[in-house]
Amino acid sequence: MPIRWANAALLVLLFASLGQTAAAPPRCPPNVAAMVWEATAGGETSFLVVLREQADLSGAADGAHVVERLRETARRTQAGLRAFLEREGVPYRAFYVVNALVVTGDRALVRTLAARPEVDRIAANPAVRAAPVPIPASQTVRSPSGIAWNVTQVNADDAWALGYTGDGVVVAGQDTGYDWDHPALVDQYRGWDGSTASHDYNWHDAIHTNSHGTNVCGADSPVPCDDNSHGTHTMGTIVGDDGGGTQIGVAPGAEWIGCRNMDNGYGTPATYIECFEFFIAPYPLGGTPDQGDPTRAPDVINNSWACPSYEGCDWQSLQAVVEAVRAAGILVVVSAGNYGSNCSTVNTPPAIYEAAFSVGATDSSDVIATFSSRGPVTVDGSYRRKPDVSAPGVSVYSCLPGGGYGVKSGTSMAAPHVAGVAALVWSAEPRLAGDVAATERLIEGTARPRTMSQACGGDLAGQVPNNVYGWGIVDALAAVNAALAVEPQVAVAKEARLHLATRTITYTLTVTNTGDISLPAVVLTDTLPANTTCVGASGSYTQAGGVVTWEAVALEPAASFTTTLTVSVGSLAWGGDVVNERYGARDGVVAVSASGTPVRTRMPWYIFLPLFRK
Repeated sequence: MPIRWANAALLVLLFASLGQTAAAPPRCPPNVAAMVWEATAGGETSFLVVLREQADLSGAADGAHVVERLRETARRTQAGLRAFLEREGVPYRAFYVVNALVVTGDRALVRTLAARPEVDRIAANPAVRAAPVPIPASQTVRSPSGIAWNVTQVNADDAWALGYTGDGVVVAGQDTGYDWDHPALVDQYRGWDGSTASHDYNWHDAIHTNSHGTNVCGADSPVPCDDNSHGTHTMGTIVGDDGGGTQIGVAPGAEWIGCRNMDNGYGTPATYIECFEFFIAPYPLGGTPDQGDPTRAPDVINNSWACPSYEGCDWQSLQAVVEAVRAAGILVVVSAGNYGSNCSTVNTPPAIYEAAFSVGATDSSDVIATFSSRGPVTVDGSYRRKPDVSAPGVSVYSCLPGGGYGVKSGTSMAAPHVAGVAALVWSAEPRLAGDVAATERLIEGTARPRTMSQACGGDLAGQVPNNVYGWGIVDALAAVNAALAVEPQVAVAKEARLHLATRTITYTLTVTNTGDISLPAVVLTDTLPANTTCVGASGSYTQAGGVVTWEAVALEPAASFTTTLTVSVGSLAWGGDVVNERYGARDGVVAVSASGTPVRTRMPWYIFLPLFRK
C-alpha cells in the first residue's frame, strides 16, 4: 500500500476513535423537565408523569359528577401505564384529580415513559421549603384574650352580631398539619362529637416518609398532627375559639377538616395534589381515593403555601388540579406569596392561577405589607391581575400546637381570613355555597377599596382593582349583608293552547334564572284553571286538587327549565262565542321556590286560542 494511502487510513481511524470518545451526552427529551433529567444523571428521583388526556369537566352539574368524570378518565387512560410500572416493579402513586402519576425511577425509565403515546410530559417533583416571614418590630400586636385585632379588622364580629358565625359550613386546610385537640380548635373539628373522635373522612396525612429532619408526627399519622406550627396557626384564624373568651377565628361556627402536605415545612407537588384529591372526595383512614365520598367535601380550602417554579416546581403541574377542585364547587383560597415588594412577584403556583382566589397581606393600619407579593402574573405570560383581595397578615395572633398562642406574619396568615369570610357568607346565604364565581364576586365587590402610588402592570392612580391590594381588604359584615340581599332572580313564562278536537289544553311553563348565582333547587307550583283535570305532564310532578307541583330542578345563571302540562276540559261550553274569547287572559301567579326561600313572581300569562267561528 502506498504510504499516502496508509497515512489516510490512519487518519480515518484516528478521527473515528476521537468521535467515539467525544460522543455527545444523551439529550433530554423535549417533554422532560430539565430538573428531572439532571437528577437522574447518576441515580433515581421522584417525578410526575402527566398524561395527555385530561378530563372534560364542562357541564358537570356538581362535585359528584366532577369526581365521576375525573375517575373515569384516569381509569381508562392509566391502565396500560400502570400495568407496565407494576410489571417492572416501579413504585408509583396514581392520581385522578389530575390525570397523572408520581413515579420514582432512573433516567432509563424517564426516557421510556416520556416516549409513551399516552404521556404528555414528565414534570419535576421537588421538595420545596416554606420560608417563614419575620415579624416587623413596629407591628407586634398581641391579643392574649378577647377578640383578636385582625378579626375585628375585617368586621367578623359584626357579622356574628347578626347571627352568622359559619354554621353549616365546612372549611379545610392543607398545611404542616393541625393540633386538632387545641382548646381553640377541638370543638370545631368535624371529627369530634364532644366525647369521641373519628378521623375517617376528616384527616389525611400525605407525608409517607420522614425525609427532612426529626418529625414529631412521623409518617402517615392516623391522627391530625402538626410538626411545624404553621398549619395550626392558619386554622386558628379561620375557626379558632376556645369558648372561654379567646376568639381568634373569623368563622368560629364552621367545622374544619385537614390534610398534612409538608414534612417539617417541605412539601412537593405530589403531596399538594394528594391533599387536593382527598378534599374533593374524602376517604377513611387507611382507605384509598376510590373510596372517596364527594358529599363529604369541604366548601372552601385554605392554602397557605407556595410551589416556586424557580426551584423546579412546574407551574403547570397544579393548574389542572386547582381547576378541577373549583369545578367541583370548592373555593380555593391561596396566599399570594411573600416575595414583595416589587411588581410581578405573584409568581408561584397556586397563587398565579385564575381558578385560585389569591390574598395579599396588610397590617393593622390597612397598609399593604412590604413582603406581600404584587401582580401582574408574568411567569405564565398571562399578565393576570393578582392578588384578588387582601386581609390582615402582619403580626396575626392565633393558636400554636400544645395549647398555646403566638404571633406570625405572612400572606399565609392573610388567606385564612378570606376562607373565614366565605364561611360567614355561606352561613348567611346557603344558596351561594358551591357557586364559586358568585362568592368571589361578592367578596370582591364588598371589600374596602385600597390604592397606593406603586403602579404595577399599568395600574392607574386610584384604580380598583389593582395589582397591590386587588379589590381591597375583605369586609365580613359588608359581604354578609350583600349575601342577605341576594334574591333569586327568576323569570317565568307561561302559555297554553286549546285543542278543540281533544278538548284539552296544553300548558308550557318556562322558568329562567336571570340572576348571577346558581339556584340549587327551584320548585314550580301552579294552579289549574277551573273545570280541568290533569292528564299528563313532563318531568316529575304531583297533583293535589287543582294544584300541580313540579320536582326541584337546579338552574345555573342564564339557564332555563321548561315543563309541559296537559289538562282535559270538563264543563266548558265549546260554543263559538267562548272559543273566540281570549279565555283566561289575566294576571296569574306562579309560585317559585329557590333553595327553600319562597319567591312569588307575577307575570301576565295568556291562553292563545285558534280563532274559530261557527
